Amino acid sequence: MSEKVPRSSPVEPVWWRIKLHEIIFEADTRMGRMFDVLLILGILSSVFVVMMETVVESGGLWHNVFWISEWGFTIIFTIEYILRLISVHRPSKYARSFFGIIDLVSVLPTYVSAFLPGVQSLLVLRVFRLLRIFRLFKLARHLSEAQTLRKAIWQARAKITVFLCVVLNIIMVLGTAMYLVEHDHNPGFGSIPQSLYWAIITMSTVGYGDVVPVTVMGKLLASMLIVIGYSMIIIPTGIVSAEMVAAPLRPITTQACPYCMREGHDQDASFCKYCGKTL
Repeated sequence: MSEKVPRSSPVEPVWWRIKLHEIIFEADTRMGRMFDVLLILGILSSVFVVMMETVVESGGLWHNVFWISEWGFTIIFTIEYILRLISVHRPSKYARSFFGIIDLVSVLPTYVSAFLPGVQSLLVLRVFRLLRIFRLFKLARHLSEAQTLRKAIWQARAKITVFLCVVLNIIMVLGTAMYLVEHDHNPGFGSIPQSLYWAIITMSTVGYGDVVPVTVMGKLLASMLIVIGYSMIIIPTGIVSAEMVAAPLRPITTQACPYCMREGHDQDASFCKYCGKTL
């Protein structure tokens, strides 16, 4: 009778992968902070280059400088993306995460532009990578508050949904009323969808001014909608604020688990509270 071979446990990462993960994904060390500073400076510089490429004339000296700079940034960010994949325990999980997708999208347009000119303008998507700035200055307090804000919005989702339904009903009623009052006198209210567009712009207090009522009743309805809009601006803020006050605020670190890539761990944590692995 053959013996059963015990299932092997996951292989622990070697020391250099642990050190690489600490530098790239965390901001608790000097090297980690330095890496994040250089990364954000590189992101800002690359976004500036992409924007300036749309200003200078094609074929000029600066155009060539920007073109070379863009390829340089792309190569650097490609190497950084590969290092991120190497430093994590499950590269496929990181590749499918929000930041993993952003990191990949930030380098793809340059390579695609070699076959489809003009796609490189999409490189401005690199600005989303600046979300890492929350880890740059070791703002654990801001990370905690960001997590609290996310939880508060999720807890208040039912109230926010009801609020949005009320807003949509008001827009539908007053927008339709404006169509009935104004469509014979104003081509801007020639259909109910046009009137609903006007109601949305007016209630949000934006007021482009491209469509305005001309009748007395239309102006009265417009005044009512503006007052309602001003009155309702504070409601979603109050809902979320109440949930944030009720939520406890616990200090967390910038540590990222090398196995599940989750952040938001307590300062005294030795193990990941999501997957149980050692931090």
